[in-house]
Amino acid sequence: MSEILEIIMILSFGASWPLNVIKSYKARTAKGKSLAFLCLIFFGYIAGIASKFMNEAYMAAFSEKWYVLFFYFLNLLMVGIDLVLYFRNKLIDKKTAVEA
Repeated sequence: MSEILEIIMILSFGASWPLNVIKSYKARTAKGKSLAFLCLIFFGYIAGIASKFMNEAYMAAFSEKWYVLFFYFLNLLMVGIDLVLYFRNKLIDKKTAVEA
């Protein structure tokens, strides 16, 4: 049951991050975004991935449960893209401020 709940959590986050990335891309501003929040989430996913690799029971059943780790990596990628967009949008904000 705990694995099912973990999968629901990962899928919920996984559905949210692409929407957030699209919003960041279209907004072209870093206003309202928190770098600290994005970094905490990013490192949280790294910790989650590391915990899977360190869990002997999970690794023993990896061939049957590889998809859980796949979604951790996919979510990490989405947060990484959002981090890159944060810095892009920060530069756009600076250019806009100079032009104004």
